[in-house]
Amino acid sequence: MSNVGPFDPQDPDFQYLAVDRKKMLKEQTQPFDGKKMCWVPDEKEGFVGAEIQSSKGDEITVKTIEKQENRTVKKDDIQQMNPPKFEKIEDMANMTYLNEASVLHNLRSRYYLGMIYTYSGLFCVAINPYRRLPIYTESIIAKYRGKRRMEMPPHLFSIADNAYQFMVQDRENQSMLITGESGAGKTENTKKVIQYFAHVAASLQKKSGDVEEKKDTKKGNLEDQIIQANPVLEAFGNAKTVRNNNSSRFGKFIRIHFGPTGKIAGADIETYLLEKSRVTFQQPAERDYHIFYQLLSGGLKDIKERLLCECDPALFSFINQGALTVEGIDDVEEMRITDEAFDILGFTQEEKNSMYKCTGAILHMGEMKFKQRPREEQAEADGTAEAERVAFLLGVNAGDLLKALLKPKIKVGTEVVTQGRNKDQVVYSVGALAKSIYDRMFKWLVMRVNKTLDTKAKRNYYIGVLDIAGFEIFDFNSFEQLCINYTNERLQQFFNHHMFILEQEEYKKEGIQLFFWFLLCFVT
Repeated sequence: MSNVGPFDPQDPDFQYLAVDRKKMLKEQTQPFDGKKMCWVPDEKEGFVGAEIQSSKGDEITVKTIEKQENRTVKKDDIQQMNPPKFEKIEDMANMTYLNEASVLHNLRSRYYLGMIYTYSGLFCVAINPYRRLPIYTESIIAKYRGKRRMEMPPHLFSIADNAYQFMVQDRENQSMLITGESGAGKTENTKKVIQYFAHVAASLQKKSGDVEEKKDTKKGNLEDQIIQANPVLEAFGNAKTVRNNNSSRFGKFIRIHFGPTGKIAGADIETYLLEKSRVTFQQPAERDYHIFYQLLSGGLKDIKERLLCECDPALFSFINQGALTVEGIDDVEEMRITDEAFDILGFTQEEKNSMYKCTGAILHMGEMKFKQRPREEQAEADGTAEAERVAFLLGVNAGDLLKALLKPKIKVGTEVVTQGRNKDQVVYSVGALAKSIYDRMFKWLVMRVNKTLDTKAKRNYYIGVLDIAGFEIFDFNSFEQLCINYTNERLQQFFNHHMFILEQEEYKKEGIQLFFWFLLCFVT
């Protein structure tokens, strides 16, 4: 159970990664009676340790260890406790009893010491610390480089490095699945995986001293460009939700391509199911996409004149339904980071301005007013100032825009007829147009990023990283959130099927007995 490997437990780099076994000796040598010690359900803590006092039928009397109070619980509610030698174990698959209470206790006790990573067989469980830990530095990357998983403390870098080594040795593509509920830290861990691969590739390039690659400035900056794809995608695809201040409202699959020697040869991103309803509607504790508030923060020079509006998000109905600011997020600084990321990715000033103008046009769409004509099923514009701003930012004629909203032409059979719209229909059309523009703008953004990350270098293998959208259940669930939850459920079933059911069938063919229930009990 001890940490045995090439690393020094006293190294300050491992303060939040490895348990000091000398300090653990007292806990591991405590008296323990496996027949009496157990876990019992607790309303506040989930489970608490207890000692069995007596039993009568299906009811058992226990005394809790911490509070020393007697309780009567049902026999089926009791879960067995592991011996002290398994305290704060790094791989929970090695525990004698892998029940829910033991798993939660191990994760919690490690988390209290600042250790957020724990293995469970093939999986690496991460718990969001909601603070910055010094466990992603270049020195730690160097220490995990080329090491086997069991030689080092649990870390995402170990999983990433093993995927990289398997790819190079076996000449096969690899994939990493990062899943969990909203706020669990999926996107942050995805960024750390990309950071690791970029660092490994950069070090390989320095060692090789490839003259041809040095001539190609785009190739030379490729690792930075892969990392800088995150700020622009987060600005347009992340938002504050009830449970997470920086929640990805879209899923993405990132392929990092490598050449024959293991150097990065490019990357591409596929996106899934952007939450379009958020563009025009947010719940009270939530916020729209970050880019709206970044643009209105005044972080860019002359943005007021470029967007034809005051820099105050409270003035726009599409984005003022929930929170206007987020604790821990500086919109001025984030706007600067986003704008710089566009430059590193090779976006032209015209491309950047077009993105900002389209975003500003959506803000003005929410302020367009319409009224119902008396005794007619026809709406009309209640003032044209906002429509003219929208038209100017989109580069279209204001009259044509209003005409398309108020009296659109539709095809009926072989005939093209003009349809009159009432006020409600026009308002719905404006909302649909805003969501559609944002969706197309986001897809173009991903396509443009992929164009930058595409190189002429030879691609032999790739490592795919799937960062799926977060699972959340609200009192009121949007259609997109229901789709996200359904996708997560199906993905989990697919993963379990391929990782366990198919693997079990292979064991059966070889005559190996596999306690399948044992494996499933720690899959969450």
